[in-house]
Amino acid sequence: MNDSPLKKEIVDQKIKELRISDVGKASIREIVALVNLVEGETGVKYIRMEMGVPGLPPAKVGVAAEIEALKKGVASIYPIIDGIKPLKEQAAQFVKNFMDVEVSAKGCIPTVGSMQGTFCAFLAAGFIDKKKDAALFIDPGFPVQKQQMMVLGLKYETFDVFSFRGEKLGVKLEEFLSKGNINSIIYSNPNNPAWICFTDEELQMIGELANKYGAIVMEDLAYFGMDFRRDFSQPGVPPYQPTVAKYTDNYVLFISSSKIFSYAGQRCGLMVISDKLYSREFPDLQKRFESPTFGSTIVLRLLYSISSGTSHSAQWALAAMLEAANSGKFNFVDDVKAYGKKAKVMKKLFVENGFEIVYKTDLDEPIADGFYFTLSYPGMTGNQLVANLLYYGISAIALDNTGSNEEGIRACVSFVQPEQFDELEKRLKLFNDNFRTR
Repeated sequence: MNDSPLKKEIVDQKIKELRISDVGKASIREIVALVNLVEGETGVKYIRMEMGVPGLPPAKVGVAAEIEALKKGVASIYPIIDGIKPLKEQAAQFVKNFMDVEVSAKGCIPTVGSMQGTFCAFLAAGFIDKKKDAALFIDPGFPVQKQQMMVLGLKYETFDVFSFRGEKLGVKLEEFLSKGNINSIIYSNPNNPAWICFTDEELQMIGELANKYGAIVMEDLAYFGMDFRRDFSQPGVPPYQPTVAKYTDNYVLFISSSKIFSYAGQRCGLMVISDKLYSREFPDLQKRFESPTFGSTIVLRLLYSISSGTSHSAQWALAAMLEAANSGKFNFVDDVKAYGKKAKVMKKLFVENGFEIVYKTDLDEPIADGFYFTLSYPGMTGNQLVANLLYYGISAIALDNTGSNEEGIRACVSFVQPEQFDELEKRLKLFNDNFRTR
């Protein structure tokens, strides 16, 4: 590795210290720990693409509202488990304004980030019907959700959507659902990491099949409105954020404040349960949790047991951010367009230096520029690419960590600053010079 910016011996020593048996298969947090150690030892700053952490300042309206709430003394008061009234009302209005979907405030529940929301929803869905013992992930997806399933001891099945877009998606889904053991269907839209966005036709297929086979659809909207090919920023004005909620009542939506409002540190997201599902009774669920409905199980059994609600002050922050978006005072989409601009530049630098985009099209359209993109390099597996890039001061995770069958890596743009682009180009050129002839 001619002129590599890092000594191989130092990187290898840190891998050994962390007892990572195969760095190419390392988890997100393992890569984070490794890069921190190497940076501390060498002083060389990595181009960090491994973790989806917001790289923008938090929304000012949220910060101001939270400070005001703390001054009023909310820190000394337990919040209601299913959320303060202003937040629930603004959340329902947000879903109406930006998704064109009607939902009661009752079903809009704050959680300790979407992570807690998915954890509780997975647990509840796992017991709705003793004959339905598995969830179905439409991959690639957020790796930690599989970890949640492992922690919960729940079964899941999965397939990579790469070759199953359009009408093929419906055929593939029915192949799984017709077996009768699927309790839920889980995906992100826009997708982490491929950044594909399901069309209304595909979402209709998912919704109608969920109705047919009695499965709950769990739609992760962490990157709400961030398909920058269309403008989803105007409240009450089409186009709206595409959603399966248009086509089924068997849904749970997860709306994060981490990315769209850059409010990740306060751990306050939303779980939105349809009115019908919230009040639906499942005998097997009642037997397991001694609670009458799906909604009451989520709130009074699971959320109560895990954390007894989420941060009181952060709820006031999220309520204020939603109110500002609902009233048109705060264009949250404009604030996050910086991610798309960075992705466009970074993709160009990688492609010019021998890399290829893995998920390069969204049906018949080029993939949008957004929070993530995917890369491969000729002659290398994704795991090999992760390992080799580490010696050049570039960090990422392998696509197989996300459930993808394709060889490559996930690149997140959020932590990469424009002033690092020149250094990124230099390192990529060096990497390509050293590997392209092998």
